[in-house]
Amino acid sequence: MADQKKKKLTPVQQEYQQLAKRHEPPRPLLRNFIRAFLVGGVICFIGQAIQELFIRYFDFTEKTAGNPTVAVLILISALLTGLGLYDRIAQWAGAGTAVPVTGFANSIASAAIEHRSEGLVLGVGGNMFKLAGSVIVFGVVAAFVIGLIKSLFLMGG
Repeated sequence: MADQKKKKLTPVQQEYQQLAKRHEPPRPLLRNFIRAFLVGGVICFIGQAIQELFIRYFDFTEKTAGNPTVAVLILISALLTGLGLYDRIAQWAGAGTAVPVTGFANSIASAAIEHRSEGLVLGVGGNMFKLAGSVIVFGVVAAFVIGLIKSLFLMGG
C-alpha cells in the first residue's frame, strides 16, 4: 500500500517524505507498551473488584454480576470523560484506555460533549453514535450470526 502511494507522488514529494522520515523522532514503543498494559490492567482490575463487590455484598452470582459491573464501568468512564480526566489518562496510557467497555463509553460521551452546543436532538442525538455506530452495528450482526450458528448446531444434534 505504501508503494502505491509513493507512485502517485511527485519526485519532490517523495524526497520531502524521506527527509521528514529521517527527522522524525523515534517512538518509545517499549514505554508505550508498558503504559498501555498497566492502565488496561488497572481498568480490568477495577472491573473485577466491582464485580466482586456485587457478588459479596449484593448476593449476585458470578454470572449475574457481569451486567451491573459493565454498567458501573460505563458510568465511571462517562463521568471521567465529562470531567476531562479520561482524555488525560488516555494521552498518557495510549491504547490501554481502549479496553472495550470504557473506550466505547468514552467515544460516545466525547461525541455527545463535543456536539452539545448544536442541541439535544441534532447535536447530541445525531452525532453521539457516529463513531460508535459501526461498533454497535457489527456487534449486533456478529451476535445474530453466532446465535444463528449456535441454533443450527443445537437443532442438528
